[in-house]
Formats: sequence, C-alpha cells, structure tokens
Amino acid sequence: MPGVRNLTQVEATERARLLDVTGYDISLDLSTAVLATQGRTFRSVTEVRFRCAEPGAGTFIEVAAESVHSATLNGAPVELADWSAERGLTLTGLAAENVLVVEADFAYSNSGQGLHRTVDPVDGETYLYSQFETADAQRVYACFDQPDLKSVYTWHATVPAHWRVISNMPVAAEEPAGDDTRTVHFATSARMSTYITALCAGPYHEVRYTHDGIDLGYFCRASMAEHLDADELNLITTQGFDFFHEQFGVRYPLPKYDQIWVPDFNAGAMENFGCVTHAESHYIFRSQVTDFEYEQRANTVLHELAHMWFGNLVTMRWWNDLWLNESFAEWASHWCNTHATRFTDAWTTFLSLRKNWGYRQDQLSSTHPVYTEMPDLEAVEVNFDGITYAKGASVLKQLVAYVGIEPFLAGLRSYFGKHAWGNATFDDLLTELESASGRELRKFAAQWLETAQVNTLRPEVTVGPDGTYQQVVVRQEAPAEHPTLRTHRIGVGLYDLTDGRLVRRELVEVDVAGERTELTALHGRPAADVLLLNDEDLSYTKLRLDEASMATVVQHIAGFESSLARALCWAAAWDMVRDAELAARDYVALVVAGLPAETDINLVTATLRQATSALTFYADPEWAPTGWADLSRAAKATLAGTEPGSGFQLAWARGYASTARSAEDLATLRGWLDGTGAPQGLTIDTELRWSLLGALVANGAAGVAEIEAELARDRTASGEREAAYVHALVPTAENKAAVWALLTGAQALPNWRHRALLQGFSHPVQVELVTPYRERYFAVVAQVWATLDSEPAQEFTQLAYPAYLVEEETVAATDEWLAGAGHPAPLRRLVAEGRDGVLRALQARARDARSA
Repeated sequence: MPGVRNLTQVEATERARLLDVTGYDISLDLSTAVLATQGRTFRSVTEVRFRCAEPGAGTFIEVAAESVHSATLNGAPVELADWSAERGLTLTGLAAENVLVVEADFAYSNSGQGLHRTVDPVDGETYLYSQFETADAQRVYACFDQPDLKSVYTWHATVPAHWRVISNMPVAAEEPAGDDTRTVHFATSARMSTYITALCAGPYHEVRYTHDGIDLGYFCRASMAEHLDADELNLITTQGFDFFHEQFGVRYPLPKYDQIWVPDFNAGAMENFGCVTHAESHYIFRSQVTDFEYEQRANTVLHELAHMWFGNLVTMRWWNDLWLNESFAEWASHWCNTHATRFTDAWTTFLSLRKNWGYRQDQLSSTHPVYTEMPDLEAVEVNFDGITYAKGASVLKQLVAYVGIEPFLAGLRSYFGKHAWGNATFDDLLTELESASGRELRKFAAQWLETAQVNTLRPEVTVGPDGTYQQVVVRQEAPAEHPTLRTHRIGVGLYDLTDGRLVRRELVEVDVAGERTELTALHGRPAADVLLLNDEDLSYTKLRLDEASMATVVQHIAGFESSLARALCWAAAWDMVRDAELAARDYVALVVAGLPAETDINLVTATLRQATSALTFYADPEWAPTGWADLSRAAKATLAGTEPGSGFQLAWARGYASTARSAEDLATLRGWLDGTGAPQGLTIDTELRWSLLGALVANGAAGVAEIEAELARDRTASGEREAAYVHALVPTAENKAAVWALLTGAQALPNWRHRALLQGFSHPVQVELVTPYRERYFAVVAQVWATLDSEPAQEFTQLAYPAYLVEEETVAATDEWLAGAGHPAPLRRLVAEGRDGVLRALQARARDARSA
C-alpha cells in the first residue's frame, strides 16, 4: 500500500494499551479543489487530544501526507526529519495528557481512497468524498488509524460558497471565509473509529425527509438529480429503520442519517456513521432496470444500515473480526429484505448470488477460515472476499436456526447494551448468545469458523420393488487438503410430480454428521420424484441429487413452486459443472430447456451469467460455438414471448446481446441500435445502447466512429466510463497495445478509467489477441502492485490475469512467477487464485470434451 503505514496487529495492540484518544479537531481547506492547476493538495490542520498510560513513553501517529509543515506536542516542536507517509510521525516523551497539532498538505485522490476528487463532465463541477476503510483516514488528517482507538471528532471545512458539506454529524454553524468561500463547522461527533469518519463536499443535489425523529438526507451529483428516485430509496431506508429498531431493541443513536451516491466508487457502499456513501454507477438508474437491480440496491441500503449497530455502535477490536462486521450486515440485510420490504424472496437471491460467491472463494487455494488472524493491514485488504461476507453470513444463518431467532435477538440486544460505543470480539457475542439460548456454542463456532473449505452432501438412494425407500444415506465429502466433516442441520424435501408441478409432500429436518448418515426416518416411505437435500437452504454446503431426482429436475426444474428450491437445483448443477461432474454442454442444455420458464428475475439473471461463464471457461472450445448458438437462440425465442416492457424482457434482451456471435444475431443487435426490429415494448435506452454497442465492437461489427457517436449522445461521467470500456474492446492488436500501455504506464489513471480499460481489455472472443500479454502480465504485475494504491493494484492483478487463456502454458507461467522470491503475500495470493481458475477450467473442459 504505497503512501500508507502497514500497521501490524502487534503495533496496534501495544498502542491501544498505551493510549486513550479523547478528541480530534480537524480543519480542512478544500477551496483548492476546484483549481485546475494548483488544486492537487489541500491543507489539513489536526488537533489530537489523548492520554498516555505510561508518561514518558513514545508512540507514533499516522500522517500519510504530501508534506508536513509543522507538528507540536504539548506546545513543543516535533522532530520532522524521520517523518514519511509510510512511517508516520514519531512521538516521544508523552505526558499523561497530550495535545498534538499537525499542519500538513494532503493529496486529493483519484483512486477512490482517502479524499477522492472527481470533475463532472456535464457541468464541470467538482465533487469530493472520503473513503477511509481499511486505514485511509490518515490520508486526510493525522490520526491513530486503528479501529479500537475510538474518539470524538469535530470537523471544519472551508469550501466554495455554493457547495454542500456532509459529515457524520449535523452542521453546527457556517461563516464566510473569503471571496466566494465559507467555512462549515460540524457538531462534535459521537464516539467512533477513524475508518467510519467521513466528509463529502461539492454542489450535491439534496432531498430530505424525516422519519421517526430521524433526519434523512439523500444526495447525488447535480447532473444525476433527475435519476435519483429518492422516494423509493426513502421507502427502503425507513422500512429498514422500523425493522431494525423493533428487532435490535436499540434506537439508531445519531440525529441524522445521510446517504450520498458518489461517482468512481470502488465498492458497493461504505457504512460511514450517519454519512453512508454508495456507488452511483451501481445504484442510480439512468435507464430501465429489472427487479434484480432494485433488490440488489435494497440489499445494499439495508446492509449499510445494519452496520450502524453492528460495526459502528459496537466495533471490532482488530481486523480479525472483519468477517463478523460484514457477515452480520450481510445476514441482517437479507433477513430485513425478506420480512420488511417487497423483496420477500431475498434468501433465494442470497443463495444464487452471494453463497455462490462464497463457495467459489472457499474452493480456491487461498481459502481460509471465516475467522482468521490478520497480522497487518496488507493482509486485511485482500480479505474483503466471499468467505468474509457470504460464508460468514451463511454460518450466522445456521447459528440463528440452531439457537432460535428469539434467543439470538435476546443475546444480540445484550451484546449491544454491554458494548455500545466500544469495541468487542466474536467471543463477546458468543458469550451473550450462550447466556440467552442456554446452548454451548464454542464447538459450533470452532467447527464452522476456524476451518476452511466447503463440504458436499451426496444422497445414496435405494428404492424397493414396492416403490418405497429401502435406504437413504447422505455421504458427506471434504477435500483431502481440508478434511473437516461438519455437523449440518438440514431439511430434506420430498417432492412429487403432479400435473407438471413439483409439490413438496414433506420436509424432514435431520442432522448430518460424519462421513455417512442414514436417514432412517425415510425408511418405508413412498419414494419421491425429487429428494432435495438442504431444502430451505439452512446449511452452507454443496449438494448433489440422486440419479432419479436429477432426471426429474432436468425435465421439470420450473415445476418447483418455491424459488428457493429451484435455486438449490440450479446451484447444484452449477457446482457440478465447476467440479467437472457435469459437462458444460449438458448444463447449457438444462438452461436452454428450463430457464425460459423461470419466474424469479434474480435466478434468470444469475443463471444466464453462469451459462455464459460455462461457455467461456468450461466448455470444450470445439463445441463452444454450438453452445453459444444454442443459448443465443433460446434467449431470442424467450425474449419474443416475454411481456412487453417487463423486467424479464429486459433481462432476456441483455442475455441475447451477451451471447450474440453469428452475423445474423449481430445484425439484429445493429438494427436495435439503429432503431429497427426491436421487440415491442423493449426500450433501447442509454444503458442498453452501450451494451449493444459493446457486443458489436467486441465481435468486430462496429468501431471507433460508432463509439464516439454514442459518447456524443451521452456526454456524462457514465458515458465516459462506458466509452472507455467499449474502446478497450476494439479487436485490433494496435488498440490492445495502446490500452496495455495506459494500464502499465507511469501516469496513474482515475480509478473509473483504470477499471473500464481492464474490463474491456480481454473478452471471450478475443483470446488470440490477448495471448501475447500473458508473458507481459507476469513481467509487470509486481511493479504495478508496488506503484498503485491497494484498490487499483488488486483490480489490475485480478482483471489483467490471463484467465481466458485456459491452457497449460498459463499454469506454467504462473508457477514460474510464483517460484520467484520477494513477492508480497497478498499479491501472491491473488495471482495464485488466477491459476486456480485456469486449472478448474482445464478440468471442466476435459470433462466436456469426453461427453462428446
């Protein structure tokens, strides 16, 4: 992480033992933000008040600045000779009570970390927002940048007079500061960690509501105001507040709750206390979207809201418990969505999207326990993954089922009550849950949180001549390198086929433990047409179907009335493809036959994506063109029969665009773009136009002139991002070389452009074009990692990896690089994950080829 101290857990523990930080006073001069030439940095003056348990001792404070002008400790100058952004400032001879004042110039960021600055191409206005997790508050003010040194904060910001400024607390006062500038003073904050402090500034558009005594604000760039559906956002937010207030038994503790949709954001959102930032590109909809997008947005809104209690009010002591912070918010958001909003099938979405992410992550060579020690900040940066979020949330879902929702909530309320405004660990939470439920939970926690990888449950079914079960055995499997067999509380659903519908006759709850569990409760019962393990999706496990059940599902997957049951079957089939147990061509045949009748928009969207991934990575290249044609034909036919103007019509139109390969299909897409031949009711609006153009350009059916013409129609920040992506898709050797030069050059790119170029550089139809970059990737990846901020460095490492080159040569090149010395452990991890994907694809392709 260039420019930031890589704080270790040992250092943080000692500093927390020594210090008690009683307050920050932070003054920022942001009036330079609008200057094109001199506006590279801003002045920050920080006053920190803190106590020291051992007068005379020394410590350090993070100051990731461009330059430090002065620093005084208790009125005496601090030696600056040893200061650097990476080391911070050394403090010696501490008193029992200390006042440190640091005046420094910090750099505006274009990486989405620290204080990010962006200029709107529509009106030339400048916007700022902060992003401090994991430890980037030190890029804006001098601070003890670790989660367990909580304090209170008083912000002051001098800005252009027409700007709004938003922070964790309400504005206390304003005053003129000079020509066309003013200084905004904020009320002193509640006690919180540095990483959830925040400040956003610019001519943001604002909409306000009041609900249950809480002042609610919604902000976006002025040029996006027409697209901010504040009423819908407020509905989800207030439904969340009402639900969490009732369930948690603790009121939201701040007087206001602002949400700001910001450009160029690296993640989905960030839970700054009372000042949540969201990714504008994900969640402000300029064009028609489906309920898939609306549900994803609602889930994110509720995820960040849950953090106000879990993470903000009570905060992890160190990043070892990052999983608990994110897993709880992940679980709570889906729980709330299911019970408090119109998205009542949110657990289906959790399975089809989030758990699949967890399963994938858990089967990589980098797999780790949900709870894992974090020796330093660099290790934390790469751990915002599917295990930390989705597997952890799955474990919490099991824990709730195990202890019961009421004892779980009773324990949670006690946890909030005891640790409010402080720091706690998972052990603290377990103590309260054990007390509330009367159950011993340490063994459960050890089994699920301290071991890695995922089990597979496989049924073995014997049916007698009379049509009843003679024996049903569940085999539990674990990979040899992670041989843990866990205890699973699962539902076993028995489904009968009646008039094309799969009706659940019975749900039997059982405990599966060890390698072999016989389900004696089923002995002698009439055999079902489908026996579905883990029905209701209670456990975190991959599952298989017996041969007879699988045959029924292949013909009648749409017959399940429950979207969750259908999702379990789709997930099982997808797992089988990835594990080389089911040929990619057979999976595509299942999609072509079963998905057109699917009535859950999230399953349609997720499964279409998986089908294209199957053809890209797991299908025999000799057969893949046939598969693309089959999937494209099915998408086009289904599109023709969908309700005009519906979300399903849009979802299948997107699916058709992503699968089009033939000259005929590309001509159809060209017609839509030119205003002819589109299905009735399908609006070819801004976002869909970019998708169509991207498909045409990638396949060589459109070029630079069309991209520039489309950008002229959409001269916005979103349009510039889309144009950068589509430009990178242009399938010529010269263009790929130019894009690579930008990605690896000395000039740091804005994060939106960096990401767009990476996403467009490689494409499934351009494997030959990017083959020369396999060797070049391994030649530069270490240098890129050392040069860029952590977010763009991770994106380059993952997205530029030659994943589309599913060849032994890619594995060999990766092995040679991994054998080299001196690579940082987080970088090695991400490169090795790329290798894992290629190995899995090679095995799946071999399986698909054998099926021919």
